[in-house]
Amino acid sequence: MGAVPEAGVPRIGDRLKAVRQARRLTLTDVAEASGLTKGFLSKLERDQASASVAALVRVCAALGISPGSLFEAAPGGEAVRAGSYPPIAFGGRGLTEYLLTPAGERRVQAILSEVAPGGGSGEEPYALPAEVEFVFVLEGDLEVTVAGEVTRLGPGDAFTFSPGAEHGFRSLRTDGVTRVLWVFAPALSAGRPPL
Repeated sequence: MGAVPEAGVPRIGDRLKAVRQARRLTLTDVAEASGLTKGFLSKLERDQASASVAALVRVCAALGISPGSLFEAAPGGEAVRAGSYPPIAFGGRGLTEYLLTPAGERRVQAILSEVAPGGGSGEEPYALPAEVEFVFVLEGDLEVTVAGEVTRLGPGDAFTFSPGAEHGFRSLRTDGVTRVLWVFAPALSAGRPPL
């Protein structure tokens, strides 16, 4: 937590602030419900800080929204073309992520992550409101921890688990990007209840 968002990273602060204000919540209300500080939340709303996945999930739960509701919409139609994947901001460190399925798709959701060396979901484990999560490593080396069990994955390895269990991930590479395909069913959409 605490890093300034990089250029090209989607900004979610305005959406978080708009939801908070629409629900007539103060920063203090959200801070108390999420266990985060008012100062950090204020910076997050101004896109002056980035959150771990776990912290972002807690903020969304405090606001009564799904983390998927923060994703950018796919650019029309059912096709999401190579080179025009909409970037998403789902928290974590050293991550660049893209939504591969149309934003309105509710049955399944696919995300492409490019994880910098040592990057990942952050120190705190998190859970997501879906029934199944599928991970496929396209390039690099990834460590996934689910309910305290560590699994190391390399190129071509796949792993399936229940995202309702506390989990996290990180790149094991010391140089180069780890590219990962994540698939959730059902989708982490705006219509699903938060944790």
